This record gives sequence, structure tokens and C-alpha cells, in this order.
Amino acid sequence: MGEFELIRTVFAAAPCAQGGEGVALGIGDDCALLDVPFGEQLAISTDTLVAGVHFADPCDPFLLGQRSLAVAASDLAAMGATPLAFTLALTLPTVHTDWLQAFARGLNQMAVACNLRLIGGDTTRGPLCLTLTVFGRVPSGRALTRSGAQPGDVLCVGGELGNAAGALPLVLGQRSAESFIAQPLLAHYWSPQPQLALGQALRGKATSALDISDGLLADCGHIALASQVRLLIDRDRVPVSLALEEFLGSAGAQQAALSGGDDYVLAFTLPERDVPTLQADGWPIHVIGCVVEGQGVGLLDADGQDITPAIRGYQHFRGI
Repeated sequence: MGEFELIRTVFAAAPCAQGGEGVALGIGDDCALLDVPFGEQLAISTDTLVAGVHFADPCDPFLLGQRSLAVAASDLAAMGATPLAFTLALTLPTVHTDWLQAFARGLNQMAVACNLRLIGGDTTRGPLCLTLTVFGRVPSGRALTRSGAQPGDVLCVGGELGNAAGALPLVLGQRSAESFIAQPLLAHYWSPQPQLALGQALRGKATSALDISDGLLADCGHIALASQVRLLIDRDRVPVSLALEEFLGSAGAQQAALSGGDDYVLAFTLPERDVPTLQADGWPIHVIGCVVEGQGVGLLDADGQDITPAIRGYQHFRGI
């Protein structure tokens, strides 16, 4: 199957590639065209996933299709953006029709869930690699950023942390577990659910936000740096799932929640007065710390003692 036949029969034919609101022109021309209403800005983010680095190789192509788009769409959630469209650059060592069709089904399923339309991309031969660019829209001046946290704000997360990191030994075949433990962990790893609606609900309330991809402690450092403040995290208030505790034990679950990657849950700051209203509206908000004057991120134990570890999360090129 040649490049253009691959695009035409596998991707251009997918339901998520049939256009929709905000897409004036999709696959088939030199460029796609997006419509952005007056008074709104275009939010754009790109993510690359490399086989053997970001996912196990080989792996289930359907699950990989879901995960690859969810990872990218989570960046739109972090900005409070409404999803519009995405592009896919796919590098393949060889063409296997069954693999491609399964990948496209998984990609389409997540695209429908996120209300994203496939509008173009590229295919080439080489080591397996996926690059996705997502586009969203947000009212001008209302995007959530990392740079607005203020002393006196509380630090929150949008759900339980550490499940994807806990799933990694299962994904790699290093450990096994009963289904009631393994299934929720694996589901979070392969099918993370971008918190798009929560991000939009936080517009006008959150003073800063991001999605947790490299670990809570590491990613909160980005907020601290951009906002020129210090974030203090109460270790015992960080939410973890029962499945994770059953699998890793209490200490292991805490470690996964603090430093494990691939959560794709929002972390954000806001005035404490806004928390009860958001919780009453049903949003899964957990207060885990506060913003103070200073720099960096601190982790506190139950006695308020600083127990911040030296290694706080995943970093590419560490040691290079």
C-alpha cells in the first residue's frame, strides 16, 4: 500500500476525518483550514510518542491509537480550550493493513470522545513514531496558563494520581495482578481521559494550570517557575486509587502519585473560596497544598516537615 492510498483508505475514510464545526477544509489539500470565531484564540500543541520510549513495542495498536490522541488532547484541557481538530504524522517501519486499521479505530474512538477532527498529517517510513498536533479555541484572554499562581491560592488536582505509573510493570510484562487491580490501572495508561470539560470550567477561576505528564512534583515545578512562587504539597492529601494501593502498597502508591508520569490529570491553583462551588458542581477536585512566596516545590509530611526528594519526575535527556 502506497502513502496516498494509505491516507485515503485508512485515515481519510475514518469518521473523525469527515469535517465538522470549525473545520472549513480537511484532508485532501495542501493545508487544512480552520474557522475560529471572532474574539477567540487558537490553542495549538504538539506531542511526539516514540516506540520503546513512550510506549511498549510491540503493543496493541487499537490502544495505542487511543492513547496517542489522549496525550495530545490533554494539553488542550490544560489551557481550558474547546477542541477543534488534529493532525497526525505517522512514521512506520513497514505497512501492515491490520495494524493500521486497528490503530485508526482506536484513534477514531478517542477523537469522537474528545470532539476532535482529523484534518491532515503525513506518513513516512522509519522507526515507529507518532506526532500529533491538536488545535482548540479559547475566548481571548481566558486561556489557562502556568504563570498566574498567587500566594494564598490553594493547589489542586483533578483526580487520583499514579495509576499509569503503577500500570507500567503490567504493560511491560514484569508483573501480573488480579483483574480488579490490573484493569483500572491499565485503562488509565492506555485510555487516559483528557479533562477537557474541567479545564473549560476552570476558565475565569484557576490562576494557573497544566496537565500532569512527567509527575506531580516535576510538573508543579513548571507552575512555580512560571509564576515565581513556591508550591507546598501535603503528601498525605495527594489522592491515590485503591487499586494502586493494592498493587504497590501505600508507600509505593504515594511514590507513583508524586513522581510517576502519564497521569494526564489537571493540576491547578485558584483562590480557596472557589473550591466549594466547583466541588458542589460535581468536579473531582482535591486540594493538595498551597501557594506561598518563594521558589520551587516543597513536599511536606504529616508533621509539616520538608521531605522533598531529589528526583521529582521523568525528564528526557537526564544525564546527557
